[in-house]
Amino acid sequence: MKKKLQQPLAITMWDFSWLERRWPGAGFEDWIQCLDELKDRGYDAIRIEAYPHLLSAAPDSEWVLLPVWNQQDWGSPAKIRVNIKNNLLEFLSLCRDRGILVALSTWFREDNENTRMNIKNPQQHGQIWVDTLNIISKAGLLDTIFYVDLCNEFSISCWTPFLPAALGKDRIFRKSEEGTEWMKSSIEHVRRHFPDLDYCFSVCDEYDTLFQQDTTFLDLFEPHIWMAQSSEFYNLVGYNYERFDSIGYENLVEKGEKIYRLNPEYWKKVLGNAIQKISSWSEQSGKPLITTECWGVVDYKDWPGLNWNWVKELCEFGTIEASRTGRWISIATSNFCAPQFRGMWNDINWHKRLTDIIHQGKLPEFNSNK
Repeated sequence: MKKKLQQPLAITMWDFSWLERRWPGAGFEDWIQCLDELKDRGYDAIRIEAYPHLLSAAPDSEWVLLPVWNQQDWGSPAKIRVNIKNNLLEFLSLCRDRGILVALSTWFREDNENTRMNIKNPQQHGQIWVDTLNIISKAGLLDTIFYVDLCNEFSISCWTPFLPAALGKDRIFRKSEEGTEWMKSSIEHVRRHFPDLDYCFSVCDEYDTLFQQDTTFLDLFEPHIWMAQSSEFYNLVGYNYERFDSIGYENLVEKGEKIYRLNPEYWKKVLGNAIQKISSWSEQSGKPLITTECWGVVDYKDWPGLNWNWVKELCEFGTIEASRTGRWISIATSNFCAPQFRGMWNDINWHKRLTDIIHQGKLPEFNSNK
């Protein structure tokens, strides 16, 4: 990687919540407090939504964003108006003051004009990032960028609705010629303008063909790994990822912890096997690993009848297992390490203990010619 590290970094995902959850009690109303608390817990880096397609289209505009969901506690549960450019630059400046690196990503948030659908080819995809990085560079803040993830969990449909229309297919897979070429061409476009940054497309699926995929053009690999994603757990619980219906969380209250407690070693083994598979791929490919979303269940929150103990137990196991492999250069403790998830956030000693473990891990040697 271009960014040289002295030790593995502890990272967290603040997605689009960093900007959209700023009403009283939403978690991010006071960035100074949030960042100071993050630093106190031992974290070195954050991965956030940079809204590149909106910055590219009209950097100084106010945008009306539509909710992705109203059940999960990421982002706004209702329409919200945001100004992006000045807020992004202020946030990056606050991070730099505290020695916190920032990884930029995008979930391609939907605005009321659905601007994301204007992306018709990989060059346009790359150009929106060039425009965004130009804004950051002109503000003198490029040195705070850890890496750039050109699209969260490419190429699942909820984050890339423009792909089928652009390529004339119902579903685009990473492993396909079209999916691979899209990633490669868009990264090459950005890299020509900003050769000193590292680039990737984060991923949460297609792990069954991982060893056959062409990933030579990626500077790093950012896999999102959960026990629930790698097993039958959610089917047993009846959690069906309902975005605007509470039945999923009702089923988690009723069954989630009970099913886990019946055989916790089995569920840990499932997670451990998933981590080992990614670690083996890293050895084969010679690519650095960074994980920002992990390790137990995908969705959780402070809800009546839900406690965090078993979730933290799985996340602790996953964090330690990833560190033990010696293949990760940056590790998250969960995808709930944010101030809106009070039950996870408030356990300061838990965070400090795990970030200490991450920092004590070894940085692997990588052969970029593999």
